Amino acid sequence: MARASGGGGPAFFISVVAVCVLWATAAEARSPAARAHRHLKRLNKPAVKSIEFRPAYHPEDLYDEAKSSIGSSNAGEKPMLQLWHQNGRCPEGTVPIRRTKKDDLLRASSIRRYGRKRHNAPNPMSVDPNMLSEGGHQGDKYYGAKATINVWEPKIQQANEFSLSQLWILGGSFGEDLNSIEAGWQVSPDLYGDNNTRLFTYWTSDAYQATGCYNVLCSGFIQINSEIAMGASIFPISNYGGSQYDISILIWKDPKEGNWWMQFGKQYVLGYWPSFLFSYLADSASMIEWGGEVVNSEPDGTHTSTQMGSGHFPEEGFGKASYFKNIQVVDSSNQLSAPKGVGTFTEQSNCYNVQNGNNGEWGTYFYYGGPGKNGNCP
Repeated sequence: MARASGGGGPAFFISVVAVCVLWATAAEARSPAARAHRHLKRLNKPAVKSIEFRPAYHPEDLYDEAKSSIGSSNAGEKPMLQLWHQNGRCPEGTVPIRRTKKDDLLRASSIRRYGRKRHNAPNPMSVDPNMLSEGGHQGDKYYGAKATINVWEPKIQQANEFSLSQLWILGGSFGEDLNSIEAGWQVSPDLYGDNNTRLFTYWTSDAYQATGCYNVLCSGFIQINSEIAMGASIFPISNYGGSQYDISILIWKDPKEGNWWMQFGKQYVLGYWPSFLFSYLADSASMIEWGGEVVNSEPDGTHTSTQMGSGHFPEEGFGKASYFKNIQVVDSSNQLSAPKGVGTFTEQSNCYNVQNGNNGEWGTYFYYGGPGKNGNCP
């Protein structure tokens, strides 16, 4: 509101001009382009020195790490890398952050929702009441999980769909109070703008409503590692009938500090989720899950051909179907052990399916995945 403080016309004119400029500036600041620019500046911060912080405790392993090490399943082949390593590495004491571009924000439904799952995102697969009532879940406490995950590049039919393979650390009633820590690999054109297979994490403390995000796109996960970037492309990936590659992910709760830590492969401790982010997970997890997930947008009421895993059904086996192996849980004594009472669940077995097993080399494992739309999956 303009207000004249003197009796002359010029003073009034100057005051009006000043207010007009201020209003124009405020309107400009509220524009989508300005909001996007501010958000990009927050996400793409300059390099800063990392905090030297390490977990006080590390779980004791059940299996020989040589059986589930990061990299190729074929001896003598090069280890798993991220594509950005071809252009150099981060200076010591800094952490790599994938640069967010303007186009990334424009693909999102809103700037506020960028980097978050949709509000109506499906809860983990175990919301099925039959799974919740199975033995080995109710009343148990878990303090982490581990898996070696076969890496593929599934085809995505619609840009707003994704395909991922991950582990879930879960707490809560699977309603609006669900706590979840998630990590694995995903292909998501909507989030990243391409079809590359990327390492990712996610967290939420209220069932994907208002808290949490992918990777480091909001406050939450604190990265300490200078070698591995969240959201960066994984290389190489497995080939159908050819070389197979996998990644090893371990997430565990530090019994001293209470934070949830993530390790990639044998040597890369990537960072942690502070305990204060969560309610239920501030104590422990009540369920652990491993598996694949796809979003089916159902254009024209039919299932899309978005693939899960390798895009092939589990019965095809090694080299053709995707797998998880050496899946383990961290117990109250900070020991890694084979999970008990493992059940399997799939929503549409004609589109995607799962088969589990156990042996001396792979421990508890399963093959999973499928092509999506096919003759039996309309």
